[in-house]
Amino acid sequence: MIIVLAGTSDARQLALEIQKAGYHVMATVVTEHAAEQLQHAGLSVHLGRLTAAQLTELIQQKKAKAVVDASHPFAEEASKNAMQAAADANVPYIRYERKATPVASEYVTFVDSYEEAAEYAAQKKGVVMLTTGSKTLHIFAKKLLGLPDVRVIARMLPRKDNMEKCEQLQFPQENIVAMQGPFTKELDIALFKHFGVTLLITKESGKVGFVDEKIAAAEELGIETVIIRRPTIQYQTVYSEFSDVIAALRQHVPLSINQ
Repeated sequence: MIIVLAGTSDARQLALEIQKAGYHVMATVVTEHAAEQLQHAGLSVHLGRLTAAQLTELIQQKKAKAVVDASHPFAEEASKNAMQAAADANVPYIRYERKATPVASEYVTFVDSYEEAAEYAAQKKGVVMLTTGSKTLHIFAKKLLGLPDVRVIARMLPRKDNMEKCEQLQFPQENIVAMQGPFTKELDIALFKHFGVTLLITKESGKVGFVDEKIAAAEELGIETVIIRRPTIQYQTVYSEFSDVIAALRQHVPLSINQ
């Protein structure tokens, strides 16, 4: 059994590829939608966030031989928990992370944190579109909501918990865009024009996160983009190709052992 932290669409595809390579796989996800997708594809799934201790217990319970951490590049806590759990359970830890997309544009500004992005937006003012998800929405709400000459548009997945969070933070309903990607450049352009966006805030999520399309759309309209850099985590080795992850698994966990 291999446990895969499958927090993104490409991570879920990786879990399927690992299973195709001959391994028994259990994927851990945090949303019912992701769980349903993987179960429909024939994978065993654990639904819900796991602490390091809970993941260690799951590894031991399932007699897992390795942990593949394919969580989102910004899921810092999940990665740290996975590294700790693998160490505590004495099994190999393998990190998969989608490649960051090189960006070179006069319309792009890099920052190191959500707080820094919110501070920058507060200075710039105007119509700010957030494509940073709901988890850190409170940071932007605290700094930007109610600020003169600032309108904040929050784009996020159309989930009940996201809408509840917007309500708790008193986000105006007309400033919420609840949509499921992928987003094309053309759709991004239409949204930016519709709301009159003057500043886009996004994360360094990589090509699979459709950062390229967002930046290209903003650049075409002359809109500045603020990109939040990925958190710095000390991984021993990071793989960005499925084939490399599977090769590492075959080295650490020969199929005869797994089966």
